[in-house]
Amino acid sequence: MKLLRHGPLGGEKPGLLATDGTIRDLSGAIGDLDAARLSAEGLAEIAALDPMSLPVVDAATRLGCPVSRVGKFIAIGLNFSDHAAESGLPVPEEPVVFMKATSCIVGPNDDVMLPKDSVKTDWEVELGIVIGATARHVSEEKALDCVAGYALIHDVSEREFQIERGGTWDKGKGCDTFGPIGPWLVTKDEVGDVQALGMWLDVNGVRKQTGTTATMIFSAAHIVSYVSRFMTLEPGDVITTGTPPGVGMGMKPPQYLKAGDVVTLGIDKLGSQRQTVVAFDAVYPAAAE
Repeated sequence: MKLLRHGPLGGEKPGLLATDGTIRDLSGAIGDLDAARLSAEGLAEIAALDPMSLPVVDAATRLGCPVSRVGKFIAIGLNFSDHAAESGLPVPEEPVVFMKATSCIVGPNDDVMLPKDSVKTDWEVELGIVIGATARHVSEEKALDCVAGYALIHDVSEREFQIERGGTWDKGKGCDTFGPIGPWLVTKDEVGDVQALGMWLDVNGVRKQTGTTATMIFSAAHIVSYVSRFMTLEPGDVITTGTPPGVGMGMKPPQYLKAGDVVTLGIDKLGSQRQTVVAFDAVYPAAAE
């Protein structure tokens, strides 16, 4: 299934993408796509519905993050060896773990807003893992049993904040609008082999990133297992798993996003996103509506 949330910012309703390409509203059948609904039982109840019997939603409707009330937004850094190389950093022996603020989450086609005083806002296409069952010290062999599905994520990053301002990476990763997720949460059965998905990102129609999840240093199963050793993963948590090479920081000379740029990105089976980059607006979230 391809599950989604549609409607205005702050007023999203649950839905799904039917096989005929139409968006169907689920709000009459379920409350929301929240932690309780992401269990195997909750997803089975949705799968038992007849999508063609559900109300059709206007195709032009805004899409929000497909998960309601994300609990933790966890990120893995330097998970592609060639991206580590372009960043001038060694390939990690263990996953690099940091956090993105849940307040940075927006819909897949909402604007990306440059932070105040930003000089190095960068792009990163990434595979997202959506947790559907509690994972605590779970083995790698059983880790994917705790996964509800996968989603496309744009891990927008302010490199000066991240690298040059001291402390951890988090402050360059959690700025408002820095976490577009969606368009869909795609369930595991529909994705199949999550380590065989093509990835791409364009800026103003020019290809910047081309990659595949096959070259991730640490697989989705390894990441879920590893992170569960240090914190309990709960339904509704999201893990974004690293980016292939081609980020602006790694170009010679470096290239960074500016107001007016248009970023498009996608992952096989998980859909695509399109964002316009806008200048800082102190009245946010109006800038993302």
